Amino acid sequence: MSKAKTATAAASAETVLENGAVAMKTGLEKALKGYDAFVGYSKETADAVTKSATVAGKGIETINGEIYSYSKQSIEDAVTATKAVLGSKSVHEAFEFQTDYAKSAFEAYVGQLSKIGELATSATKETFEPFKGRVQAWLDTVQSVRAS
Repeated sequence: MSKAKTATAAASAETVLENGAVAMKTGLEKALKGYDAFVGYSKETADAVTKSATVAGKGIETINGEIYSYSKQSIEDAVTATKAVLGSKSVHEAFEFQTDYAKSAFEAYVGQLSKIGELATSATKETFEPFKGRVQAWLDTVQSVRAS
């Protein structure tokens, strides 16, 4: 081979190596940017999970407090009604006390169920609130990584 051909081949090899190094550097930088974007998304998602768990715990605590208060009041009302029935002067009076108690106990029960249902609905909405937008954030992250 002539010296000119050897020099041209060496220059071509050098150009290929330089272009390969530049392409590798560019690809690595792009991969690192993508990795940073996905790490940021993961951190935000972990924060959303933590907030959601905190809200869910508070909601459960509130519902348990309501159930406890209702149970306590229900037992007190039952004891009061039992005393009234046992202290009645006639069967008719005992029947009236029992009927009044049954009616008020049922109304209190239905009211309590409604209240607990509302609390559960509210707690559920608040629990999932931190997750709003996480799917869109994922799509935005993927699109931004693709675009870069």
